[in-house]
Amino acid sequence: MTASLDVVVPTEHAPTRVTIRGTAKKGRGLSVPRSVRRAAGPVGLVLLWFLTSATGLLPESVLASPVDVLQQAVELTRNGELPSAIAASGRRAAIGFLIGASVALTLSLLAGLFRLGEDVIDSSMGMFRAIPWVGLIPLFIVWFGIEETPKIALVALGVTYPLYFNIYGGIRSTDAQLVEAARMMGLGRLGLIKYVILPSALPGALVGLRYALSTAWLALVFAEQINADAGLGYLMSNAQQYFRTDVIVLCLVVYALLGLACDFAVRILSRRLLTWRANFEGEA
Repeated sequence: MTASLDVVVPTEHAPTRVTIRGTAKKGRGLSVPRSVRRAAGPVGLVLLWFLTSATGLLPESVLASPVDVLQQAVELTRNGELPSAIAASGRRAAIGFLIGASVALTLSLLAGLFRLGEDVIDSSMGMFRAIPWVGLIPLFIVWFGIEETPKIALVALGVTYPLYFNIYGGIRSTDAQLVEAARMMGLGRLGLIKYVILPSALPGALVGLRYALSTAWLALVFAEQINADAGLGYLMSNAQQYFRTDVIVLCLVVYALLGLACDFAVRILSRRLLTWRANFEGEA
């Protein structure tokens, strides 16, 4: 099927009509929904896991089957251990995230908006980022003991870096022409920050938020190995002593699901806050 487009091209004496012919796109056939395609990978991995366990290629001593993991999930949910562990881990992650996000937001605004703040803060943050935050666990134990404080501090530290650098980078990547145009329109410093700089930094801040939330759960995995008496890490430590791979895998799956839930929430938030921004969503 062809389509034509008539274009009038002006010339020196009289306008000339030019016809451009092209081929229209053919109608698409049945396409698999994106939700099904996105779920195909995880479902395929679980199916492969089940088949290798059922056929004996994957011994139970190495990794429990998904059926055993599901049975443990039902049993631990019934006796209340799993819900209480999720609640304890979620509380630590939430407190650590709020502390780390507050510190990162304050430092990134100071460093991004003011040259003096950049000179004082950014180089120090770059230096501290080179230090593996997991390696600070022994020092945190010396400083804060073995109770809740070092666990929350480790989560807060893991959250601070990705949020700081993404917000700072978003502020400094603001188009200079937009800033100049806003000044010509009479916007003062506060108006410039509110209507130009912060909206321009918002995409980077949301990317940093996704990284920070995933890092919070990653940090919690390490943090809950520090003399934990509750939480998912506590369940994993007990299961490790008795070689219960089904409980260990269950706790890892719960960590992953909590991280995916946080990531999904940020995706929804991004769609609502960035409706003004045209994005490339990939080819069909």
